[in-house]
Amino acid sequence: MAVTDEAIEKIKGMIVSGALRPGDRLPKESELAADLGLSRNSLREAVRALSLIRILDVRQGDGTYVTSLDPQLLLEALSFVVDFHRDDTVLEFLAVRRILEPAATAQACSRISDAELDALGAQLDALGEAPSVEELVACDLEFHRGIVHASGNSVLCSLLDGLSGPTTRARVWRGLTQEDAVSRTLHEHRAILEALRDRDAEAARSWATVHVASVEQWLRSTL
Repeated sequence: MAVTDEAIEKIKGMIVSGALRPGDRLPKESELAADLGLSRNSLREAVRALSLIRILDVRQGDGTYVTSLDPQLLLEALSFVVDFHRDDTVLEFLAVRRILEPAATAQACSRISDAELDALGAQLDALGEAPSVEELVACDLEFHRGIVHASGNSVLCSLLDGLSGPTTRARVWRGLTQEDAVSRTLHEHRAILEALRDRDAEAARSWATVHVASVEQWLRSTL
């Protein structure tokens, strides 16, 4: 394992230094192993590991390439790991979301277009005043994804996408068990949208914080 770790670090060093750039094809296995002072077996294991986390792309019959290294691609690994969360860590995921999402919402204020705002409003209008919990949660995910995407920060967008999974079940359970959860969520969505239309970053940040914190507070009260 230590030998494989060394191989991973050496390939990582080539990418970080710029010796290998996004889209570059790696040298032949025998040549690269010799250049790095590695066995072909340890190099092969390192390539396999780096391909799993989307650093490298192994193309059968064509060779191995450095991926685009786009944040969304690299953070797919986060989504995979997050899927293994334990139920008792959901509050921690919500706490991280409470830190990141209001910041992204405030940042979106100066960037979001009128067309994007209209699309968010149309989502809420289509949902109506008495949606099912499943419809509400699906809309909630898309509503916030649209806002975070408008922030213009692809890393933030990918992080919050990855964190949304563990909190989905909590949001559904809240909708089923808390009497005013649906109406509160609709009200908070409208308030966030209004703040975005007013280009009021602090109001948008505050309403987004209230929105995420309400799920967190409800969950704490049930534990």
